Amino acid sequence: MYERLDELRARTELRLSDAQLQDRSGFAALVERETRTFEHARERARLGAVEEGLCFGRIDLVHDDGPEARYIGRIGLRDADYETILVDWRAPAARPFYAATPGDPNGVTRRRHLRVRRRRVTGLDDEVFDLDGLGDADRRQLVGEAALLAALGGGRTGRMGDIVATIQTEQDRVIRARLDGVLVVQGGPGTGKTVAALHRAAYLLYTHRDVLERRGVLVVGPNPAFLRYIGDVLPSLGETDAVLRTVGDLFPGVSATRHDPYRVAALKGDTRVTALVRAAVRDRQRTPREAFGSDDLLVEADAGVLTVPGEACERIVRTARGLRLGHNVARKYAVNALLAELARAEAALLGRALPEEDVRYVGERLWAEDPVRDALDALWPLLSPRRLLRELFADAEALARVGGQAGYSPAEAALLHRPADGGAADWTVEDVPLLDEAAELLGRDDSGRRARERRAAAERAEEERYAQGVLEFTGLFEDGMMSAADLAERHRDRGPGLTTAERAGGDREWTYGHVIVDEAQELSPMAWRTVMRRVPTRSLTVVGDLAQTGSAAGAASWTGVLEPYAPGKVHVERLRVNYRTPAPIMAVAADVLRAAAPDEEPLESVREDGAPPRAVPLPAGLAGLAGLVAAERAEIGEGKVAVITADARIGAVRAALPGAAGARDLEHDVVALTATESKGLEFDAVVVVDPDALLAAPRGANDLYVALTRATRRLAVAHTGPLPPVLSRLAS
Repeated sequence: MYERLDELRARTELRLSDAQLQDRSGFAALVERETRTFEHARERARLGAVEEGLCFGRIDLVHDDGPEARYIGRIGLRDADYETILVDWRAPAARPFYAATPGDPNGVTRRRHLRVRRRRVTGLDDEVFDLDGLGDADRRQLVGEAALLAALGGGRTGRMGDIVATIQTEQDRVIRARLDGVLVVQGGPGTGKTVAALHRAAYLLYTHRDVLERRGVLVVGPNPAFLRYIGDVLPSLGETDAVLRTVGDLFPGVSATRHDPYRVAALKGDTRVTALVRAAVRDRQRTPREAFGSDDLLVEADAGVLTVPGEACERIVRTARGLRLGHNVARKYAVNALLAELARAEAALLGRALPEEDVRYVGERLWAEDPVRDALDALWPLLSPRRLLRELFADAEALARVGGQAGYSPAEAALLHRPADGGAADWTVEDVPLLDEAAELLGRDDSGRRARERRAAAERAEEERYAQGVLEFTGLFEDGMMSAADLAERHRDRGPGLTTAERAGGDREWTYGHVIVDEAQELSPMAWRTVMRRVPTRSLTVVGDLAQTGSAAGAASWTGVLEPYAPGKVHVERLRVNYRTPAPIMAVAADVLRAAAPDEEPLESVREDGAPPRAVPLPAGLAGLAGLVAAERAEIGEGKVAVITADARIGAVRAALPGAAGARDLEHDVVALTATESKGLEFDAVVVVDPDALLAAPRGANDLYVALTRATRRLAVAHTGPLPPVLSRLAS
């Protein structure tokens, strides 16, 4: 395929060179040359844009005349004999790649996802829809989850076959659910909820392409590792239609990864904080007494000290507040009204009469004087969300004043205080929804943008009038070959065009066609407000597990969180079969589940293999941890070991394991993680260190449940004191 791509690129380059050397004598020849050059340059750009991920999928189908392997990619390709070697993902022939589900495979026996980097296949993942339709050689070549499911389906007991059918039915319901409304996929560890949700996104993109290509898809993941995984599973979404973000990335210009302490995170995650942000905005709309401690506004201008009575200032501030506009939009009225008062004050000081029609011009002149600008900015400043919150959190006195107005106790307001930070790197994940809330309340004065748009529209109209004359002169207008708008557009140099993802990702007010949220139980009510602003149609796929909620303001109930935004449109699908974690490990986790989420039913595990989970005392403390990890590493061979512990112990654990990597290097053979960092990840062997320390956290049972369910083969619980009662099963 790449050889053919190179051939087409070379041919296009040759045609482009020929077009650029074409005879330019005469106006018609010039237009033809420019048109041919444009078309070939556009083709060159199209062929150049598909270098990475040229082919990302394959489907195996069975026809009456035999099997067929059909490859799917970003563009369609034919060989020199005009035989199709790659199908464009938008073509009807590619539909089964997206439409196939376990319940309705569309004639597909196997779907394969390919990960290609620099013209080399770096990973494969198979899904099998009809195991009997595959030959012995194909069965031996299965990779990824399909190999496991094939092994399960090949079990001799009826139970195995029933469970595999259950998995397929559950995933089919998720994938084919309607576009509108909120679909919640509640599933415990190893149920395949994330993969099912991602395939649902691909299915929706194909089925509702007209909507989702135009508006795009927002995917909110728990961490960058998850977002990289999405780029592998859904390459057709990754180039132009999907915006991949964590909650800390949802506000353009901010990329937060650090979390606030538990109590602070709980305050910032509660919707009560909207009253605090609203009060903070109102606190910056001040009268002269509030800003300067004087009844009247006194400004030392070039003409002398100008005085505006306090009553007039209060009236202006009161009127501006009553406009029900964003702070920055209402500022335009407040500033202009105060400038008018200052203009009249200057005229009175100089003993002159000021005609009403001259008030605006005098005000504009006064605005150019620094003392005037400084005084009006003190009364009604132009604020950005970052400036508003940065100055609020750094000012203990303002926090106490604003917090009191918003119903916060002095102790709660004090928790939010922090010194002035050093820049964007100091924003926390919990700050991002507050920044978004502030942006809503502040608004923006878009009069400059609207003026630019009017100028651009006038320029386009003039260009099209000129283009119309060109077409009439050359005779192309009568032929109907091109419109004046098309010709003008071709010759308008606006730089490289932006993809849907690029435009959406940089626009805070962009509204998406669909939103996918993974590990959704971690989102606070404030984070949900931020997400819902970006999808007014309320078309969402929400993936999570309430039993794994660990954040301070995370979800306790799906309906409680989502029904206020989409009344009567929240549908919960439950995945109940765990096909990754062995049953003995899940039995230990089930004991913890009863403490973490009593209302949730334990999962049914399909695997009985693997070593029994064990408790390992460490009488010498963490000094014995390195030996335990080395033993686990030897048992699993080429697999990966994760050492998981509480936030309070992670420093000591990493010190005891100097060779272990952290969350940023998950490819390492041994990693040391907190329970939060391990969410959504799986490892061959897991060593849980100090379960008592995990249980001591505010949502400790949930954290321990997460830690125990990361293992796919082996589990060891290392304890320096007595085992907690919830792990009594390990004592035997």
